[in-house]
Amino acid sequence: MENTSERELDLRERRVGRLIAVTPFALLAASTVLAFATGDVPWPNVRTLALVALTAVLLWTVSGRRQGWIDRPGVAIAFIVALVVMIAILGTISGWFAGFFGFTGYVYSWRLLKGGWRYLGVTATALATVNGYLGGPGDLAPGSLLLRLSFVVTIVVMVVVFSHLGEVTADRSAEREQMVRRLRETIRENEGLHAQLLVQAREAGVLDERRRIAREIHDTLAQGFVGIITQLQAAERSGAGGEWRPRVDNSLRLARENLTEARRSVDALGPAPLESAALPEALSDLTSRWARLHGVRADFTATGEVRPLRDEVAAALLRTVQEALANVAKHAGAERVGVTLSYMEDVVALDVRDDGVGFDPARGPSPRPNGASDGDSDGARGGFGLTSMRQRVAGLSGILEIESASGAGTAISVVVPAAFEGDPW
Repeated sequence: MENTSERELDLRERRVGRLIAVTPFALLAASTVLAFATGDVPWPNVRTLALVALTAVLLWTVSGRRQGWIDRPGVAIAFIVALVVMIAILGTISGWFAGFFGFTGYVYSWRLLKGGWRYLGVTATALATVNGYLGGPGDLAPGSLLLRLSFVVTIVVMVVVFSHLGEVTADRSAEREQMVRRLRETIRENEGLHAQLLVQAREAGVLDERRRIAREIHDTLAQGFVGIITQLQAAERSGAGGEWRPRVDNSLRLARENLTEARRSVDALGPAPLESAALPEALSDLTSRWARLHGVRADFTATGEVRPLRDEVAAALLRTVQEALANVAKHAGAERVGVTLSYMEDVVALDVRDDGVGFDPARGPSPRPNGASDGDSDGARGGFGLTSMRQRVAGLSGILEIESASGAGTAISVVVPAAFEGDPW
């Protein structure tokens, strides 16, 4: 559409240019017809027709300004002098030439000449046309000279004023056209940038969703499957004794919880434990159930004034504890675990500590020989669980630190800004 508009504008400019080129010939022809039709010049008058033909040839030399010679220094002045002379001669033959064709002298003087030469050309044309209006030089009486001078001054002033106005209008039109072109270019650039931003936003959204799903699968399904496998392996080792039933029951419970969490992950909902309880109660219940399931002593402690946190903060802290406890079960071989949630004025802190075998934080934990080798292993998978925790905490502008050494246990500390319900985000 923009290219079509530009083509229409160029076509309109070419039409105007052709009209301007033809107008002098039309004025010359109209003046000739009126001179013969009104009887100012008897038909046929060979001298008048010859002068008209010579003037037409003179006009043809600059018609449409196709000839480059007119731009040479001095040539334009010579052309205007010749044109004014022809206007003066034809004006003395008939006033129609002065009245109609004389207009071309003003146009060409202003278009072709520069600086002070413009005003000289316009003045000379005014003298020639006024002389034709008044039927020749006439007498030199003061009244006649004053009348002629008044006509000349008036015409020159009007031509200069209107010519300047025309130039100002043309300049402003050119400026507007240039602004419109720059605006169109800017719009095209913005459209390209907008499309690029949409693609980037779409790719970022897809990447964020993939990360979310990966974290949810790891923090819920993968951990649940590891627990199920662990319980089934323990039931298998117990043989036909009476201890296999609790293991199977635990496996069934974990399977049901896994199914619920899977559905909630698909719907992008928060963890199920936070639906019916606040974060401290959900963490206390999570810690107790984990202790019963794995036969390891685990204690939960909450300090400070408990206040309801925003859903995304509470969910991230709960998932962090789930991942930390899952790592303890898979790698630590611990006998005691402590989970502490601390409410402070500006931040909320979470600590998970165990007295297990520890590991090198730079390399990540390795699975224990007697652990759930068939399940998910952070060591085998490059520590995705730790990466998941870091991503969750970083998404809340928080800090996660891991302290561990071989034989010295492990401590995971998380500090996030205190974003309570009702506070501006």
